[in-house]
Parts: sequence; structure tokens; C-alpha cells
Amino acid sequence: MLDDFLKVLIVDDEMPARRRLRELLTDCASKLPVEIAGEAASGLEALDIIESSDVDVVLLDIRMPDMDGLELAQHLMKLPNPPAVIFTTAYNDYALDAFEVHAVDYLLKPIRLGRLFNALSRANALKPLPLDMLQAVAGAPRTHLSIQERGKVHLVPVSDIIYMKAELKYVALNTKDKTYLLEESLSNLEEEFREDFVRIHRNALVAKKCIAGFVKDASEDGAWKVVLEGRPEKLPISRRQQYIVKQYKGNL
Repeated sequence: MLDDFLKVLIVDDEMPARRRLRELLTDCASKLPVEIAGEAASGLEALDIIESSDVDVVLLDIRMPDMDGLELAQHLMKLPNPPAVIFTTAYNDYALDAFEVHAVDYLLKPIRLGRLFNALSRANALKPLPLDMLQAVAGAPRTHLSIQERGKVHLVPVSDIIYMKAELKYVALNTKDKTYLLEESLSNLEEEFREDFVRIHRNALVAKKCIAGFVKDASEDGAWKVVLEGRPEKLPISRRQQYIVKQYKGNL
């Protein structure tokens, strides 16, 4: 973090909330070297700004459409030098005690000048909430999965993924046009996305909406394979998972 000015990014989907924070930061600037790095109305917009400019601290709203603040915080952890995060929220139904234990600061709306000043003063000491804790607090599945590529974070919409396949220490995320390598556990991904993906093999999960049909492979003891929408390959179904043929066949 820089010693001269603390560069702060405001992230909130509501214009009045962003305006209020800008005014408070201006008031803080008389006693604390603060500089506003910009504003973002969504998590996706915020990530673009953070990757293209110097940001030391993110004032991050928790509840936002498309991608909430808790999910954005998970993606920021993939950056080589992630900014400190100070969550802002109008709700007290999150695991705020967990934030305190892990030295992650948060501000309850309406935000007061003194509280913001104290949080920014401690920004250098803030530590990121562990990934598993962030996921537990978030509750809802992520809308995107983040891939670190050459010091940047590439977001893959979960809705674009046709199937996931474990390969050594990575999971290959296969979309219609490209394959990405994610360093996460397939079992954890299955647990998080069980509503939208089904396990067909110990090493593969398939998006339920992308199951186009099933075929038997005569060369492999009549084993079933999944026919996919958007990908030419047919994926084998393990004997343990054969039940999904009957389960999904009637819906095709």
C-alpha cells in the first residue's frame, strides 16, 4: 500500500450511497491522505477498475445485483496484490462476527464519518477473510468462477460452463468455445453448484441444461455416454452414476 495517498474505490449499485461515501471521503481527506480512485456500480465494473489502476482500499457494498460484494471479494483474492476490503451493508444478518475475528472491517449504513475514518486508518492492518469463510458467509453459489492469467483475473460465467472435469490439481472448465483451468476442488464445486450440475463420473460434472441425450458405446460393454449441447465430445458415465440416464431421459 502506498505511503502518500490511500487510493479508495467506492463500489455500490446505488448512486445516493456512492455520493454519500464520496462526501465522507472528502471530509476524511483533511486529516487522512485519501484519494478517490473511482466509483463502480457493480462487481464486474469494480474488478475492471482494480486491474487497470492503483487501488489500495475498496469500500464494498455487500448486496448488489449480478455479483454481490462477497463474491467480488473472493475474486479479488486471486490478484497478486489484492486491495484491502471494507464491507458496507445496511443489513446485520451477515456473519459480521466472523469479519471482526479475521480483522476484516465493515461499516453499517448509514455510515458515520468517525467510523469510516477509523476503518481507513486501520486499512494497512486489514487481512482478507479466508476463502472458505467468505463462501460460507455468502451462502449463495457464485455467478462467476475466477481464473488467474498473467497477473489478471478472468471471470468465467457459470452459466457458460458446459462441463467441469478434474485434471490433476486443476479442474477444466469447458465452455462452448474454450477451456479454462481452475485450481479448486471438484468436490467443492459439486457442493456449491449441485442445483445446476450433476456428477456423471468421479472426475466430471455436467451442466444439467446442457444434457442433450445419451448413447451407448458398443465398444465399452454398452456403457452410457452423455451427449452435450455445444460440445462435440461424448462423456462416459460411470457405473455408479448410471441412474442419471433414467432420471434425465424422460426430460429430454
